[in-house]
Amino acid sequence: MIEKFFEHGLWSSRFIILLAVVFGLIGAILLFAVASFDIYNTAVYVINTYSTHAHPEHFHDDVVGGIIGAVDLYLIGVIMLIFSFGIYELFISDIDPAKDTEGNENQLLAVHSLDQLKDKISKVIVMVLVVGFFQKVGHTVFSGALELLYLALSITAVSVGLYFLSKVGHHEH
Repeated sequence: MIEKFFEHGLWSSRFIILLAVVFGLIGAILLFAVASFDIYNTAVYVINTYSTHAHPEHFHDDVVGGIIGAVDLYLIGVIMLIFSFGIYELFISDIDPAKDTEGNENQLLAVHSLDQLKDKISKVIVMVLVVGFFQKVGHTVFSGALELLYLALSITAVSVGLYFLSKVGHHEH
């Protein structure tokens, strides 16, 4: 009797995961909102610059940097979404609205194991790092041939890394 009561309580304790799910979703919403405001502010800056015929220094860098920064936030928001959906499906229940009328799952957010969740999240984290690298390169001033060679080598390394990352994880069913 006590064992049955204890096991039922222990099994029900998994609902603590709902805190991570709810606050993960709140985090994603906040990141999407902040990124959207960043793009809105960048658009206002571009419109004001062109309407006043101003020629600010580093205008293109500022615009590209603002937009890439927003993409970075969107990607981190996507990580939060994948995390929230994934741990909900793993610990609580399958998400029924994610299935179509034939019962097929949306593979984008479907998670069946912690390893699968880790793989999905790690791929998006790599994309965040690539976007961050791209943003840093955009603000870097190159003064010599050796620095340009380093840039070319680093871009090659990122490309090779992305190629191998795309080859990993295709054995999923």
